[in-house]
Amino acid sequence: MAPVAPDVEEAGLFAPRLRAMTVGSVALISLLAFEALAVGTAMPSVARSLDGLALYGIAFGGPFAAGVLAMVASGIWCDSRGPRVPMWHGLVWFVLGLVLAGSATSMGVLVAGRIVQGFGSGLLSVALYVIVGQAYPEALHRRIFAAFAAAWVVPSLVGPALAGLIVEHLGWRWVFLAVPAVAVPAVLLIHPGLRAVGATTATGLPSGAAARIGWACGAGVSAALLHIGGQQRGATAVGLVALALAGLLVCAPRLLPAGFLRAGRGLPTVVGLRGLASAAFVGAEVVIPLVLSRERGLSPTAAGLVLTTGALAWSAGSWLQGRMPAPRSRATLPRAGLTCIAAGTAVVTLAVAPAVPVWVGVLGWAAAGLGMGLLYPSLSVLTLELSAPGEQGRNSSSLQLGDSLFAATVLALTGAVLAAGAAPGPASYAGTLAVTSGLALLGVVLAGRVVPGVPGIRAG
Repeated sequence: MAPVAPDVEEAGLFAPRLRAMTVGSVALISLLAFEALAVGTAMPSVARSLDGLALYGIAFGGPFAAGVLAMVASGIWCDSRGPRVPMWHGLVWFVLGLVLAGSATSMGVLVAGRIVQGFGSGLLSVALYVIVGQAYPEALHRRIFAAFAAAWVVPSLVGPALAGLIVEHLGWRWVFLAVPAVAVPAVLLIHPGLRAVGATTATGLPSGAAARIGWACGAGVSAALLHIGGQQRGATAVGLVALALAGLLVCAPRLLPAGFLRAGRGLPTVVGLRGLASAAFVGAEVVIPLVLSRERGLSPTAAGLVLTTGALAWSAGSWLQGRMPAPRSRATLPRAGLTCIAAGTAVVTLAVAPAVPVWVGVLGWAAAGLGMGLLYPSLSVLTLELSAPGEQGRNSSSLQLGDSLFAATVLALTGAVLAAGAAPGPASYAGTLAVTSGLALLGVVLAGRVVPGVPGIRAG
């Protein structure tokens, strides 16, 4: 690990040798987040304009599948050749996909562009994690990952509204075409700092790389089916979701750290906790607007503001964990974050009852957001701490894969449960929220296992 130079100690992320890389990395993360969120706002207009409703589901599932494959490929690439090459390839694929989608004259071309864009996003997201591990001193890892978290939160606040304004006043194509104008300069800012990131000494692909690519293809196709199935109804939905889950159960464990299914100490549990937290938060997030609008009578705007409190609290938690002294145990922040998520979603569950004031649920969701802010950066830091230099790419891709696959699974299952009846009621909402709280509570129980069981490691 690089030593902490005096200028870094004084200026932190904006020390002279890190300033451009920090700005470029955070800007790039923000663009990836904006594009992921903005497309949902623009797609109804896209489908009407291109007469492409039949391909609506694959326009979301295709990029997700491509991203799964790209995360695995990027991890292999980073470990064998360093992060510079996948970073530049990711930029090219990302920009090419955006231009293709933005200039599409048919829905099929737009879907192809979205798939290319998703592949580029997957390459970039893993490469950025490896760059952090190699270019930033360990003392700044919590701060840079806090900045990455904030870079995701801000687009969640303004992205959908901004995308709506772009669609309304400029046209849906500019949701895609405007992003490259910022993405290219962002990577150019990162490029000078990459000179300090040396190529690895590996002589070829890591052992088992070809098999991992094969399993990634299977997991990607299964994830796409899961996404598409979650948008269907009746027997079609059940069949697609069942097939997708079977595929994920076969393929995903082979892409995640050994011991993942039994919550093995160290990295397997770190990846598992990230997945559990993502599943809990996303599962609750899709239910809360329904509860507030259908059961408590809030307007869509008011329900959206409640979700905003969670995003703001997430940002606050990220900032807090990046500035507090290093905890005595590696398990402290993950356990605290998951406790906040479990307690917060449990409180939100109470707000389903008409006798409980809505503000109680708002406070609960803010607590859950705070927990995500404490948890996410700390797990990213732990992933790098527990990775040998030649394993940072593989382990970073595992962390992000677990996050994405857990979230996609819970979203599909939640959608299937809520769609099972003609009109979901308080019982189905409360049951779904209780399950999400239980997932976070399971994470609390397992949090101490992030500490490897070897001498010299601080116990949890």
